[in-house]
Amino acid sequence: MEKLKEQVQLATYQMRIIELERENERLKRQKDRLEEKLNAALDGTGLCLWEQHIPTGSLTIFNMEWGKMLGFNPNELEANVDTWKSKLHPEERDQVIDAFESHVAGKSDSYQAVHRMLHKDGSHSWVSDRGRIVEYSLDGSPLRMMGTHIDITQEKRYELELAKLASTDPLTGLMNRNALETQFNTLETRSDHSHSALIFIDLDNFKAVNDQLGHKSGDALLIQVARWLEQESPNGAYVSRLGGDEFVVLIPHSRQTELTDLAKRLLSKVKQPIRLENGEADIGFSIGISQFDATTTDFDAIYDQADRAMYQVKHQGKNNFIFC
Repeated sequence: MEKLKEQVQLATYQMRIIELERENERLKRQKDRLEEKLNAALDGTGLCLWEQHIPTGSLTIFNMEWGKMLGFNPNELEANVDTWKSKLHPEERDQVIDAFESHVAGKSDSYQAVHRMLHKDGSHSWVSDRGRIVEYSLDGSPLRMMGTHIDITQEKRYELELAKLASTDPLTGLMNRNALETQFNTLETRSDHSHSALIFIDLDNFKAVNDQLGHKSGDALLIQVARWLEQESPNGAYVSRLGGDEFVVLIPHSRQTELTDLAKRLLSKVKQPIRLENGEADIGFSIGISQFDATTTDFDAIYDQADRAMYQVKHQGKNNFIFC
């Protein structure tokens, strides 16, 4: 009788094990279907959902966008914190790691960072990273962290392009007036710009180039002049085109002898006609130079001084330079 009870009990246990195995299999299939739905919802959106086991540094990536956005195939990147750190752009690496570790140390409510990550082909992608600790161990130390990793490369490139358009001359790629004035204003925070200068350069006979050779040649000439100014200006100078045939160079830490040498080098560029695609351009440079010191904070005043000096050159025969 006792043996029969043991057999019945064993059979009951075996049936229970079978039921648990079936239930486990059902839950596993349900989990797999939920992961498939999650991946289907996330993939293609640029959104990556991740979970980190903090003590070991291991990462669980719930969809494949993280590797794809960096140009890697599935399973090509090992999922751990060291791999993630190795793909951070060097210019933002310390800042991003500090933000991450500050949250882990309890110094901030969450981890947030917008930064670049290195692509397999050597380029970079912009991402928006967010994370928060979701589980602590019994002793109160952080155990598990979850977050999102969003590819914002297209949005960031659009933002940077807009910023570039707002501060750049579209023809030559030089600064525009707004950007130049911004750089001038930064000089106010420096104590060592007692010898600075603003050089106003206007092309002589530029209208004749447009009239005789066409605006395409005129644009090519302006681009050539822009390259000369960039090549001849000293390190630390800011070169800009204000529109038309007017250029301005802002030079911090400049002596009059150095400015004179620069003006003479520029004038030497136009001693001979400049060969263009459909003809030659015979131009000159009228150059006005305004020097200023650390007490000067009015951009318009310095600009007007250099402009008046340039017009003085025009009235005296063109193709020369004058210090105001």
